[in-house]
Amino acid sequence: MQLGLVGLGKMGFNMRERLRSAGHDVVGYDRNPDVSDSSSLADLVAKLEAPRTVWVMVPAGEATRATVAELGDLLSEGDLVIDGGNSRYTDDKVNAELLSGKGVGYLDCGVSGGVWGKDNGYGLMVGGDAELVERALPIFDALRPEGPREEGFAHAGKVGAGHYAKMVHNGIEYGLMQAYAEGYELLAAADEVTDVTAVLKAWTRGTVVRSWLLDLLVRALEDDPKLDEITGYVEDSGEGRWTVEEAINHSVPAPVISAALFARFASRQDDSPAMKAVAALRNQFGGHAVHKAGPTSGTGDVS
Repeated sequence: MQLGLVGLGKMGFNMRERLRSAGHDVVGYDRNPDVSDSSSLADLVAKLEAPRTVWVMVPAGEATRATVAELGDLLSEGDLVIDGGNSRYTDDKVNAELLSGKGVGYLDCGVSGGVWGKDNGYGLMVGGDAELVERALPIFDALRPEGPREEGFAHAGKVGAGHYAKMVHNGIEYGLMQAYAEGYELLAAADEVTDVTAVLKAWTRGTVVRSWLLDLLVRALEDDPKLDEITGYVEDSGEGRWTVEEAINHSVPAPVISAALFARFASRQDDSPAMKAVAALRNQFGGHAVHKAGPTSGTGDVS
């Protein structure tokens, strides 16, 4: 099957390679000419045979919206656009309606697998009409992991369902990573445990907490046993926030995911204003010692 692929970053580049290795004809476009097969979106569309299928793999938000709008002006009736980025599900209905007015179909696809997907396959969650999903199945089958289709692929529902499912997936990911991180810190704090990496590696087989994320944590610790080469500053790309917002909208308690998101916020504070306030309050009502700010801060200077 022929596919146009817009966006050849870490994920898009590897997806192109996996699809080509499966025998598909992939024409890519990226603003980086070193990896692009086309000089522009118009050039990409011109190289595709009708009915065309174009997969968009660019940053969520305005970049995706602008790309979809431009494709809408370039494509013809009967063509198909698939948004495989991390767009917010509410954007999908807008994109689908825009393209529908031009006779162009639209699917949203949540994609998980990261930089490992090229070899291991990608988990795919798709939203949109069943007829369009069926049309794109050769592409989905090439990208998903080997094995039964339902293990790694789901037609999640109507337009927006794919990105909604991926949003919740990433919210769960936040909670899982935070639990592993807290367990790691507790092991590292115990005098009794002298080989934290060995303990975590032992957990990767036969235990109820084994997972690919745990495998990756062990890999990171084997490369950098005390994680000295990185800081604890952690970004969030949006899906965790959206998951918490949806939990509020649907009155669904999500304390673990919420706490994991807030822990990322805390990681970016050199000196938490909130905790300063807590220290000040303890000093006010109970006379508890506070650490003084200044050149000796953090060295045990208390009053």
